[in-house]
Amino acid sequence: MEDAVVNASAQTGAAVADAAAERPNILFLMTDQHRVDTIGAYGNPRADTPVLDGLAATGTRFDRWYTPTAICTPARASLLTGAAPFRHKLLANYERNVGYLEDLAEDQFTFSRALIEQGYNCGLIGKWHVGTNRTAADFGFDGPTLPGWHNPVDNADYLAYLAERDLPPYEISDRIRGTLPNGGPGNLLAARLHQPVEATFEHYLATRAIEMMERYAADPQGKPFFLQLNFFGPHLPYILPEQYFDLVDPATVELPASVTETFEGKPPVQANYSAHWTFDTMPSELSRKLIAIYHGYVTMIDTEIGRVLAAMQRLGLDDRTAVFFTSDHGEFTGSHRLHDKGPAMYEDIYRTAGLIRIPGQQPGQVRDAFVSLLDCTATILELAGADPTEAVDSRSLLPLINNEPVDWPDDIICEFHGHHFPYPQRMLRTDRYKLVINPESVNELYDLQVDPDELHNRYRDDELRAVRAELQQRLYQRLRERGDNFYHWMTSMYDVGGVGYDPSMSGLDEASYPT
Repeated sequence: MEDAVVNASAQTGAAVADAAAERPNILFLMTDQHRVDTIGAYGNPRADTPVLDGLAATGTRFDRWYTPTAICTPARASLLTGAAPFRHKLLANYERNVGYLEDLAEDQFTFSRALIEQGYNCGLIGKWHVGTNRTAADFGFDGPTLPGWHNPVDNADYLAYLAERDLPPYEISDRIRGTLPNGGPGNLLAARLHQPVEATFEHYLATRAIEMMERYAADPQGKPFFLQLNFFGPHLPYILPEQYFDLVDPATVELPASVTETFEGKPPVQANYSAHWTFDTMPSELSRKLIAIYHGYVTMIDTEIGRVLAAMQRLGLDDRTAVFFTSDHGEFTGSHRLHDKGPAMYEDIYRTAGLIRIPGQQPGQVRDAFVSLLDCTATILELAGADPTEAVDSRSLLPLINNEPVDWPDDIICEFHGHHFPYPQRMLRTDRYKLVINPESVNELYDLQVDPDELHNRYRDDELRAVRAELQQRLYQRLRERGDNFYHWMTSMYDVGGVGYDPSMSGLDEASYPT
């Protein structure tokens, strides 16, 4: 009887491996805090991103790709689980956590486990940042453990990489920072790195990814692979070797139009955050230099991605590997007199790049549907032959890529829960308008057709009263449908178009509520 069970188990395992072998490999390339307007394929004629531009030309470019939340850990947890932040409840980066959960629930669905069940090898090289105690290995990923939000230049594997190649250690100069409101030195924003490119953390990550791809390609069982390469950049601080630190002439850099931000009629936290990031303590010449360095960082990462894609081609994997490129969220880089990200739901940090190339697809496609980083999860699962419905807040992007008829929403919802402090927000973005609900402050409404830089909050504008009511009602209904309890705040505070239930949730009130 035991032999029969063993044989049946072996046959089942072999069947899974055979089925998986027919499915594509998946290479998932991810940057951190990456502005979409630094990429040539997204319309910047001065961008130096030939590799990503080539990926767009041979795949599908999504022009309305949004992060579910503009902060690292919650966004990355959403990708892993296919669940919105309010649902998976990992709501903040642990380094500045102010009381939220720090790890996913033990029974939380993740796409990595589903892929492993489908016979995939799963690897992750680079930034993890999805919890405090549980590493990528705990979710089935191969690869070195690289925790934290920035390049961990003291990591043992990185130090071994330098030693094996006789490369010099990390050393910086020319630090750039402003002055905090209390007179202290501001956060480090950029610095010159005294290492050759081959010693940079970005080159190290690309090298380790290539090594893992080579191992997977030589798998004796012929198993397909999922390989995720997560760069820590171009996140602040921008620490680059000389050739990229000085690649872009600051004199050619235009400051963003929203640098004229006054914060008039907007939540006061935005002005406070501007002071926290010391924008007004630095001259415009220094702001231009920061933007120039940031573009150099993007180009350096583009080059390293090129090394990985070249290795994929060398290994003969091009025709059977799906390639994704995106970021966890964007970056202000001076827009709205801000740096980093934070409690302001502007396009600069919520709209990101999204490029996907599927073997056999029509090249050079562009889609303007509202899609999310969250939608990668169901797409990955469908490619691997797993059940995409397990990713409860995710929708497969394959129908859009394959130009199939599909009922797709004409808006998108994003959320935020705070970083240095709790700060709940919800955002509804439609073709023309954006509504942001800020319970502790003033709400925001932007007409992106006439004000693409989001400088003028028109929430109190009588001309947009009907628009405001329609958006509030739509957001309210969508939140209720999702099960996001943020809607309870809206029930009593705004015109939500009727309630249809007992808002006290006590069962003690006999009053009827309009529907």
